[in-house]
Amino acid sequence: MTTVPMSQRRDAGRDARSAETGRTKSTVFVTASGTEVGKTFVMCALLEELSRTSLRVRALKPVATGFDAAERKASDTGRLLAAQGFEPATAELDAVSPWRFAAPLSPDMAAAREGKHIPFDRLLSFCRASDGYDFTLIEGIGGVMVPLDGRHTVVDWIAALGAPALLVTGSYLGTLSHTLTAAGALRAQSVELAGVIVSESLEQPVPLAETREVLERFLAPTPIIALPRRRGDGAAYPELLPLVAPYLDATRE
Repeated sequence: MTTVPMSQRRDAGRDARSAETGRTKSTVFVTASGTEVGKTFVMCALLEELSRTSLRVRALKPVATGFDAAERKASDTGRLLAAQGFEPATAELDAVSPWRFAAPLSPDMAAAREGKHIPFDRLLSFCRASDGYDFTLIEGIGGVMVPLDGRHTVVDWIAALGAPALLVTGSYLGTLSHTLTAAGALRAQSVELAGVIVSESLEQPVPLAETREVLERFLAPTPIIALPRRRGDGAAYPELLPLVAPYLDATRE
């Protein structure tokens, strides 16, 4: 993975969509069935795997709530920056997460508490800017139905981008219903489901593999990956790369 200076990330004027398909080229959106199930963990693992390629990759988390500037290194944005070899200085934070809010609430509520809102069209333009990169990973916020403003949810954001989605979920009690509901919401908006990643929860009623097997029955032919968290920091997760491989190929067309 080739590192591109952060200063090159600020031009949001270039649209990387394919004129023929109306879809955002060479982009994968990482969303989830809910909050705190492992989106950032999956993003960092994917970045580690992509670092072994020659592609110029960027990772974005355009909207962040519960952000504490005093704890920026430990924030989701800080972790994404670290995975790309950057320190969480203000310019770097702005390049990855331009909409940051202090309250740990849904984006619409958190923004309102600061007298702000998230301009949906600007959010889309920011995500579509290619900035010299070959491939973009976008991390959403919360689950697929979290409100961004008075009209739009995360699934509306993904659908408007036309990007394929990786759905991250957990292995906790209740995950089957949450995961199938989230997958249904994505499909209802004609979002391509590139894969489902079952990120191991701290507490789970059955073995991780059993949760994966049930989801495979209901979501086939969508690939389902069970991702254990016990490999340690910096561990390899090569099973993730096939989920994004079809979209990496698009960079060579």
